[in-house]
Amino acid sequence: MRLGIIGFPGSGKTTLFNLLTGAEAGVAQPPGRSRLNVGVARVPDDRVTRLAALFQPQKTVYASVEVVDLAGFDRGERATLDVGELRQADALLHVVRAFSSPALGPAPQPAREVQALEEELVLADLDVVERRLQKLGPGLRRKPTDAEQRELALLTRVRGPLEEGLALRAQALTAEEGRLLKGFQFLSQKPILHCLNLAEDSVAGRDESLSELAEVGKRPGSLVGWVSAAVEGEVAALAPEEQRSFLDALGLPEPALHRVIRDAYTLLGLASFFTVGEDEVRAWTIPANATALEAAGAVHSDIARGFIRAEVIGWVELLEVGSLAEARKRALLRLEGKDYPVQDGEICHFRFNVGR
Repeated sequence: MRLGIIGFPGSGKTTLFNLLTGAEAGVAQPPGRSRLNVGVARVPDDRVTRLAALFQPQKTVYASVEVVDLAGFDRGERATLDVGELRQADALLHVVRAFSSPALGPAPQPAREVQALEEELVLADLDVVERRLQKLGPGLRRKPTDAEQRELALLTRVRGPLEEGLALRAQALTAEEGRLLKGFQFLSQKPILHCLNLAEDSVAGRDESLSELAEVGKRPGSLVGWVSAAVEGEVAALAPEEQRSFLDALGLPEPALHRVIRDAYTLLGLASFFTVGEDEVRAWTIPANATALEAAGAVHSDIARGFIRAEVIGWVELLEVGSLAEARKRALLRLEGKDYPVQDGEICHFRFNVGR
């Protein structure tokens, strides 16, 4: 999964990127990518931690997310939104300034900032639509193919709502139409998480701040969350044994960064299943309700090709009995076929035979 972080200058999004990926601020990027930071964030998952404690494996692998941070752009700088790495993102994380700063001028207005960002995404997509329609329009020197005619009709239909400021994710599109548009990598079609970046002294009253964006969170393909980069920076600087006390003092059950990544998972409709053993405990990312065959393919294409059955057990059940051997003894391991919908948090062992 690739998550694109966007926001206006001063929102704190690059600070959030550094915290998510463990990067150091100011790290130089490869030539030609000066407007981008690219890193990998580990998906926090207590289930993996507890399974690793049970099996004591040689290797523990958490799920991960590739994170792309586009340099802050001012309103009207839509050309910067055409950066390929951003358009290839599966979802967008919009960091919204919700903290005051004398250096940044007037008090923050999160609702207005969300609206302004959405307008930039819509206008960037409208530019793409207009350019494509020009190529398919009267200037085309040959008769358009059936596929081009369908494309022309669809782009013409979505152009009007885009001109009125309606994001593609909010337009009534069939599944087939959504697939036809996917190749354009439209930004306003991508799921988006609007994340308020709060000051430390606003964390306790975060519900009031979030209520201002309640309607935004009801839009199709949209979620609203929060984080405090200031707090997260302080947590990251503490020794592990001191982090819990600091979070307890703020009334937080966990670092907000953990929830941000999980929100992105929810937004994309993703789930995790686990493979376990003395060699390795690993989390695998799959679409929610993916079949056992698709889950096997996530591990290795050969396993999917030679799929016979999946042995399945819930992670809580396994922890309760203490071992796979005991789970087998108690007949808790279920044998499921290739069409079985794997549930989030299940442990799978695949039986397969690829032959020669």
